[in-house]
Amino acid sequence: MSEPSTPAATKAVAQTREPSLSRGFQDRSSQSFQGEGVDYVIGAGVARAASVTTYERKQNDPIYRPLQVYTLDPAALSAEGARTVLDIPYEPLEPGPVGSLFEVDSRGASFPVVPVDLEDPKLLITQGLAPSPSNYQFHHQMVYAVSSSLYAAFRTALGRPVAWGFDCGSSDGINRLRLRPYVPEEGANAAYDRVAGEIRFGCFPSPVGSAKGRNPPGGQIFTSLSHDIIVHELSHALIDGMRSHFLYPTGPDVFGFHEGFADLMAILQHFSYPEVLESEIQKARNQLDRAILLLGIAESFGLSVGRKDVLRSAIDPDSKQRYSPELEAHEMGSVLCLAVFDAFRVVYQRKTERYVRLATNGLGTLPDGLLPDALVRILANEASKVASQFLSICVRSLDYCPPVDVRLGEFLRAMITADHDLVPDDPWHYREALIDAFATRGIYPENVSQLSEDALLWKPLPRDLPHLEKLSFAELKFAGDPAAPASTAELHRQACALGEVIARPGNRALFGLAEPREFQSSRSRLSRPCVQSVRTSRRIGPDGQIVFDLISEVTQTLFTRDTLTGAESEFIGGSTVILGPTGNFRYVILKSVGNRVRLQQQLDFQQTTPFWERRCGRLVPSANPLGLVHSRRTSLLSDVPEPS
Repeated sequence: MSEPSTPAATKAVAQTREPSLSRGFQDRSSQSFQGEGVDYVIGAGVARAASVTTYERKQNDPIYRPLQVYTLDPAALSAEGARTVLDIPYEPLEPGPVGSLFEVDSRGASFPVVPVDLEDPKLLITQGLAPSPSNYQFHHQMVYAVSSSLYAAFRTALGRPVAWGFDCGSSDGINRLRLRPYVPEEGANAAYDRVAGEIRFGCFPSPVGSAKGRNPPGGQIFTSLSHDIIVHELSHALIDGMRSHFLYPTGPDVFGFHEGFADLMAILQHFSYPEVLESEIQKARNQLDRAILLLGIAESFGLSVGRKDVLRSAIDPDSKQRYSPELEAHEMGSVLCLAVFDAFRVVYQRKTERYVRLATNGLGTLPDGLLPDALVRILANEASKVASQFLSICVRSLDYCPPVDVRLGEFLRAMITADHDLVPDDPWHYREALIDAFATRGIYPENVSQLSEDALLWKPLPRDLPHLEKLSFAELKFAGDPAAPASTAELHRQACALGEVIARPGNRALFGLAEPREFQSSRSRLSRPCVQSVRTSRRIGPDGQIVFDLISEVTQTLFTRDTLTGAESEFIGGSTVILGPTGNFRYVILKSVGNRVRLQQQLDFQQTTPFWERRCGRLVPSANPLGLVHSRRTSLLSDVPEPS
């Protein structure tokens, strides 16, 4: 892989699109399309792609808005790079702050909070408020700045804005994610709630008997001041916006993937902060598996419950953590996180070996004592580049995952395929490192006979279909930018063009769908196929080539009644469809609704998990499954004692 594949995570490109599309959210085309409502239906996610709004930078606007943040959390030391300035894409802000994507809401606070006005000239010339846990206005600045930075990193990697996975826009017609820094009810926790369209950050008193470090006994701990927890929860929201059924609890891997991916985003973001990176490389003497703060999650909250350092970590000194479907979600997520970091470390060592040899006259072994400052800066710069590339690989891979029931082995295939598409030449062997790391952790894809790169790539359709000219880029309409749809009416037209193809007799099985006659019984019924989303992607490879794609999810639901309990369950299948710029079918990534083995696996899982509820004779997913994952029993701080 050539370098760099993407810009650094924190310095993402400035926004370039008008927010006018938000008011077109109800702009539903009156034109009828063949088969719509009879052979197929259109899901709500199609229109959401036009509901996201980003500010169009004017000629004399600043490029970035610099804002001070904690790079880790209040427990870190300033000498270790505890603070930095984030350059986030500029947009005008109302007090809150309230922008085009995020709205910081102080509801729930038990103390008076005045929304921060980041347009105040005094704050503009001081790069915002100085980090302080006792300044409640800074809490607002912190959640806004870190959230904007991660969103920009996703947008850069995907080549398009990411829409939210909910429809609860504010009175001005803009669909924003609410960030609530003070929600005492969450306690030692934080949670993304799709139903409410918000992320709630809890606060709690540090336990008197177990507090350490800068957390005084009984002192208030705010999850909204942890860089890692903000990134973790926003990652859940971004995944939900990209994938309509990734919160659907079909098996143990689903939330293990969510937790591992969210932790990965937090850790990889650490590498974009030079002060933290250089400090940790110096302390660990370039052995990244010893960089506790760099590879850890939420130090302040780990200390507050009596741990010696961080809450979770990508460090596994004994290499014992391996995949098992019996693992709890956070434990399984740690295995995913460790696998990706193992690959990252291998690539980093390959790319920095030359510098170490130069610095040691060819010996390759660093002498005792402090490393030279120049060498530390070179190593930190290389680590930041590699981390940015791994972050982009992970984010791009979401487009290459199946639409439902994602498994860790399938995420490996998605990473290999996504990176191969954009970077066919891989001189530093990123993909080989990923394959070996996943195998070491016991993560194996299903239905793959060899762990070679060509075997892991997603395969084309078993038979060719004609190019879908209605979805060629020559026929698509954009709002100036190929990543920006012209209107909801245009998105509806695109979804119907695909719906006509997937619903044709003889085509359904190619897309993981079934004919109604295949499930005609007193215990089963089948929904019409649904086009859940249509979104374009424009990505730039390391040698400057631009790759255009159109990505869509199509699903179908089988309602089946359990013979033992009599309860009706939902079983979803379908595919992720990736079309090239000429309307050619590049990949169709299947999860067939007719797969009876997977159906039985889901039925068995439903009997042993709290993520399904029985209502009116039906088993349905819980309304807020991530809230259960992060509940007191399986929370981010699972060993915090219950209040007396």
